[in-house]
Amino acid sequence: MTTTSRAVVLLAAVATCSALLGPPATGAPPPRAADRGDRSTWTEGDKTGFGTARARRSNVWFTLQGGRVSEVFYPDLSTPSVRSLGLVVSDGRTFTDRVGRDTVTTVARPDERSLRFTQVNRDEQGRYEVREEYVTSPRHDALTVRVRLTSLDGGRYRLYVHHDPALDNGGMDDRARTRGPGLLATDGRVASYLVTRPALGARVNDLVGTRTDPWRDLARDHRLDRRRSAAGPGNVVQLGRVRGVTGRPGARWATVVLGFGRDAGKARAHATATRADGWTATRRAYDRGWHRYLARIRPVPASATPVRAEYLASALVLAAAEDKLNPGAIVASPSAPWAWGDELEDLASPSGAYHLVWSRDLYQFGTALWAMGDRAAARRAVDWLFRVQQRKDGSFPQNSDVEGTPVWSELQLDEVALPVVLAGLVGKRDDRTWHGVRKGVRFLLRFRDEETGRRAPYSPQERWENQSGYSPSTIAAQVAALVVAADLARDRGRRTLAREWLAKADRWARRVERWTVTTTGPLSEEPYFLRLTKNGRPDTPSRYEMGDGGPTSVDQRRVVDPSFLDLVRLGITAPDDPEVLSTLPVVDDDLAVTTPNGRFWRRFSFDGYGETRTGGQWVPTDPGANRTLGRGWPLLTGERGEYAVAAGDDADSYLATMAAAAGPSGMISEQVWDGRPPTGKPCCPAGEGTRAATPLVWSHAGLVRLAWTIQRGRPVDRQEVVADRYLR
Repeated sequence: MTTTSRAVVLLAAVATCSALLGPPATGAPPPRAADRGDRSTWTEGDKTGFGTARARRSNVWFTLQGGRVSEVFYPDLSTPSVRSLGLVVSDGRTFTDRVGRDTVTTVARPDERSLRFTQVNRDEQGRYEVREEYVTSPRHDALTVRVRLTSLDGGRYRLYVHHDPALDNGGMDDRARTRGPGLLATDGRVASYLVTRPALGARVNDLVGTRTDPWRDLARDHRLDRRRSAAGPGNVVQLGRVRGVTGRPGARWATVVLGFGRDAGKARAHATATRADGWTATRRAYDRGWHRYLARIRPVPASATPVRAEYLASALVLAAAEDKLNPGAIVASPSAPWAWGDELEDLASPSGAYHLVWSRDLYQFGTALWAMGDRAAARRAVDWLFRVQQRKDGSFPQNSDVEGTPVWSELQLDEVALPVVLAGLVGKRDDRTWHGVRKGVRFLLRFRDEETGRRAPYSPQERWENQSGYSPSTIAAQVAALVVAADLARDRGRRTLAREWLAKADRWARRVERWTVTTTGPLSEEPYFLRLTKNGRPDTPSRYEMGDGGPTSVDQRRVVDPSFLDLVRLGITAPDDPEVLSTLPVVDDDLAVTTPNGRFWRRFSFDGYGETRTGGQWVPTDPGANRTLGRGWPLLTGERGEYAVAAGDDADSYLATMAAAAGPSGMISEQVWDGRPPTGKPCCPAGEGTRAATPLVWSHAGLVRLAWTIQRGRPVDRQEVVADRYLR
């Protein structure tokens, strides 16, 4: 499928689009490709861990989910190359367990200053315990896992490694075979090599879901009866027994190493070199890299002292989510939640969506990095953005992979404006940046929507990506961009240009309430901001389809959204503006969610991007189906906290709420369960992460931003050149 056609399919189903696909079939086994095994899918999106070495020469990232290693990324953060790497325990006679699936798992980060993770899996029958610790090598392209199998009842057990590769972002064209002491997988562009210490004994390569699938073989009679040495092309799986590990004293420890390379030789070299380095040296070097990183940025602010562990986790996730081959590119999440991972082939294969870069998200990440003192990373983000700016017209891709190749094809004017705003914040005033700023501003000023004929600040899509119109948030970004660009133009002696841009900014700032504040809406007798207007006339009952399975026709005056607060945060509208004050209770009544962990907000009225009413995963549904419901978003709690600071109020409770939404190892989800009673089994405890994208890097950026906003007493991305013009 071409990039363009793939974008059309994706935009038809994601929460960030306007048209929807029909619901997929559920309950059926994954389809089979003839002689290639079951269709390859990705693991669930609620990751409990995400790590990588700080060293740039190590291009491997790992995730954890369900007591196992889930996706491993190589050679970049847009390219998962492993579906899962897990352990199996058996007594060889009566049982065979998949560790994580058949055990109770606890996850932790034993060092709050590092992205080293541990998982402890305990057998519910009290027979054994498996402890795993995860790092990547700072010197090589390899993941290494230290394993301790402990027999709790005196029994003698067997330990196996189960590897499901999906090389180069696809699992249906891999080949697997036994080579030397390890297990090799290739797909012609990427290779992996699995070795252990003690060494592997019996080894099998086969296809997932077939009669000879080694997991099925082992589970059937607790022995490996078939020893196939090669398999593929197809959805291959590899399984090997670690010799000599029984769980008894003196036979409890093992090290598992998975190396990667562009060919078989390099993958084997990285794996064997990492094994030779030894676990202790690799772990120490891994921790030392993150310790040094934290020592170079600002210390944890006093505002974040009560949530120190969660703050450090967020800072580390932000740094880890930057691609190493493409500096400045930070992905939305190292996960593929819901139907993005395992329901619809057009969405899940190859993976995309959250493994991509949005300029809007990157603005959030850049401002957080700037605030916490990683100024070099914030400037790299600006450099990357203007490197991927479209040469033809000066716009920016809706999203792209980490190399900058556009993936989806819609246009959002805030994504054109925010790179300009970020450039101003981080002080990028070089010739290349100026050239990009000028092209971006010219695009905004010349823009005319092909469908409606409307000019900016009307946008074909706003920040939630599934509606067109006049959006307060999008207008705020454009006004700020024009003012920042004018300041840069003045510095370069372009005073006429600066005056032209400022005049346009002032006009849009004066008219934003005329375009987006209704005085006739049904939600309040007072004026209030709308999510957006389709026609720039907020007092008219213009109707539109919500998308994501929501209502087919809604009066625009019934749809609100907290995003209007961007006007305040960026310094365009005062926090005590009457329309701002009268909108807050409307938004709270319609969208606020009170949970045991604190208060969260949903994105907008009638949002359908979230779990189903019965607690199941989100799937694309027909308009008007109302099967799925958008839940609370931690990042919106952060934005409300930033508003509280701007208004002179205490915001500590908002920071505490964001931190409380983190999992045991510090990962924060895209959404939390909002407590609305489903008709079936609930998804999750109220106020805790759902099966949405976890970690969502924007959630972590929001926590860091709020901590520094509280510390400084003003929003960290408010620029004086904007605030001085409109607030003083």
